[in-house]
Amino acid sequence: MKILVPIKRVPDPATTIRVLSDGSGIATDNVKWVINPFCEIAIEEALRIKEKQTGEVVLISVGQSTWQEQLRTGLAMGADRAILVKTDAALDSLAIARIIAKIAGDEKPELIILGKQAIDDDANQVGQMVAEVLGWPQATFASKVDITADKISVVREVDGGLETIAFKMPAVITSDLRLNEPRYASLPGIMKARKKELKEIAADSLGVDLAPKLKIKTLAAPPKRQGGRKIASAQEMVSLLHTEAKVI
Repeated sequence: MKILVPIKRVPDPATTIRVLSDGSGIATDNVKWVINPFCEIAIEEALRIKEKQTGEVVLISVGQSTWQEQLRTGLAMGADRAILVKTDAALDSLAIARIIAKIAGDEKPELIILGKQAIDDDANQVGQMVAEVLGWPQATFASKVDITADKISVVREVDGGLETIAFKMPAVITSDLRLNEPRYASLPGIMKARKKELKEIAADSLGVDLAPKLKIKTLAAPPKRQGGRKIASAQEMVSLLHTEAKVI
């Protein structure tokens, strides 16, 4: 089985993010970059499936040359090879999905597993868009995946609890937090990753429409959280919710 795992490079969750004064983006100076945590979960699940079924795990990322670092980390975890689609442009979710779908058309994987969302923009769009572009069945927010000879069974987290769906491959799955616990890259894995294939492709060469359909006009840091205050009675709380918060 061949599994394609798209990954994204994001700021480390422990990094303090500063918005540029003109609101055009974030300051990238001294920012540590990592694999998106949900993407790490997707890599881990692909590796577990490979260990049970045999096959190949192929990583793909879309960005600048510096994104090789995160792809090498994924290779050190155990992925077989990687593809970097190079571009300096800021692409929206639909353009990313079209690129992934194009690569999937060339690679012909049985399964695409990716994180349900990235922690930088929290868009939660690419997985669904990839499935739509390819016309493949999909299961989002997966917390358990079982594969048999003829179908995939996925337990997914929904507002009301858990939902189990089954479908045939090829398919798209997006990973939720409770799907697994990603492994650490071992020293032998890090050494082997240096020799694994990392192919670079220019995004412009794919013949994909990369024109943005969404434009971010400005970014702003959230306001500082103010301290709370004590309420003497339930009646006063109801009054404040009505007059100040205006939620009732």
